[in-house]
Amino acid sequence: MNFEKYVEKGNLFLKDLAQELGNPDDKEKAGRVLRTVLHVLRRRLTLEESFDLISQLPMCIKAVYIDGWKPSPMPDKTIKTVEDFIHEVLEEDRRAAGKDFGNEDHAKQVIKAVFRVIKRHVSDGEIQDVKGDLPKSLKALWED
Repeated sequence: MNFEKYVEKGNLFLKDLAQELGNPDDKEKAGRVLRTVLHVLRRRLTLEESFDLISQLPMCIKAVYIDGWKPSPMPDKTIKTVEDFIHEVLEEDRRAAGKDFGNEDHAKQVIKAVFRVIKRHVSDGEIQDVKGDLPKSLKALWED
């Protein structure tokens, strides 16, 4: 196993996100933001869809996705709207939310940036499947 290759791919993903967030040198913030958004997303997806998405992520990003995960057989249906998703992201990132996500408008832009980067690293078919697993109102977060 070439662990260096896994680390390299994970670093490229984080670098891509840091650049998308407008802070190309702040991979630490990009990592916190990515972790937070992925953890809320995984709560909203079915297990099957989570596993399908994970299969296409770089190894290190897979680890971020599953860190601390207690899979549930049913998705969290309380996350119905963009506002619900933003609220959950801010709750998930409690201590650093102001620094990482700012207000709700800025948080929405940060979440969309994470999804843009995921779209560049995951097949279009899988992105369509993820979007198909979400309520109509949440699909807007995946649009540019």
